[in-house]
Amino acid sequence: MSAENGLLSTDAMAFLERYLNNAAPTGYEWEGQKLWMEYLRPWVDEFFTDTYGTAVGVINPEATYKVVIEGHADEISWYVNHITDEGMIYVIRNGGSDHQIAPSKRVNVHTKNGVVPGVFGWPAIHTRRGGQGEEQAPKPDNIFVDVGCSSKDDVEALGVHVGCVITYPDEFTVLNGDKFVCRAIDNRIGGFMIAEVARLLKERGQTLDFGLYIVNAVQEEVGLRGAQMIAERIQPNVAIVTDVCHDTSTPMIDPKTQGANRIGAGPVIAYAPAIQNRLRERIIETAEHQQIPFQRLPRSRATGTDTDSFAYSNSGVASALISLPLRYMHTTVEMVQRSDVEQVIELIYHTLLNIRSGETFSYFEE
Repeated sequence: MSAENGLLSTDAMAFLERYLNNAAPTGYEWEGQKLWMEYLRPWVDEFFTDTYGTAVGVINPEATYKVVIEGHADEISWYVNHITDEGMIYVIRNGGSDHQIAPSKRVNVHTKNGVVPGVFGWPAIHTRRGGQGEEQAPKPDNIFVDVGCSSKDDVEALGVHVGCVITYPDEFTVLNGDKFVCRAIDNRIGGFMIAEVARLLKERGQTLDFGLYIVNAVQEEVGLRGAQMIAERIQPNVAIVTDVCHDTSTPMIDPKTQGANRIGAGPVIAYAPAIQNRLRERIIETAEHQQIPFQRLPRSRATGTDTDSFAYSNSGVASALISLPLRYMHTTVEMVQRSDVEQVIELIYHTLLNIRSGETFSYFEE
């Protein structure tokens, strides 16, 4: 690994690009999980998966004390909901897909016969006036996909039917040397970062005195479902979750309500009822000792991430959330900064080295 590459090797960057470019919508994550497991394989002792597709790499599987590091593998998408007699396709969300970015976007409709390309069509600016003369805006019930057919029969002949999932084909790029841009960075970047933690443990010769469960969970975008299932199966003692949060330095976002965080300023450490305070303080102490810059973000009643599923499972699991600041969430141009990615990896890695088997993080023990 050359010095100019920093923490992330050429092989790591090649995997990140391949992993992000692969479509893995909620409920259909398995091809991405196969890529992830193959990349992670040299650094773990074993794997297991569950019925819905969550993948877990394990180091020291024989240990009774269990620590989880977790990201989620799924991306937002659409379902085919209705095909008109004229061959136009109306959609519903699969996760938190943004209807306002859809018009004029290219799409892939996934069928048993393979991918059918299409576009979100949209009327020309000259024509899109309503009955009162107001300009029509994109809404969930008026956006539509055009696959180049003139009838419902033609659409169905391509293998497209109600229930087919639709994704965007936008691929990975780097802006200005250090900004990673792609769809599905939320939160495939999390799976990448926890895999890199496993790589560092192996390459730096670190031995843990507990079992480490590297979890790439499914179905976060529809209610943290994969994390809920796998938490019940693993029954960990500790969980450190990584996800993304909003960069609020761009236009149209109010930091007074969304928090004052930005890309390039380091990992974001969460405060919330689901966050175990002593574990969070251990992470902060680690960041300070390692001189890793970090930011803070309160998350009100819930974190809205897989942290909540781990924290409130199995009579309570000491859980914390380290987020990666991201611009333009749930668009096809999600953006993060390389230095933040590297610092999240280092922060999780060094925090693991500061955890000892048997710790309860209890507020009532000195």
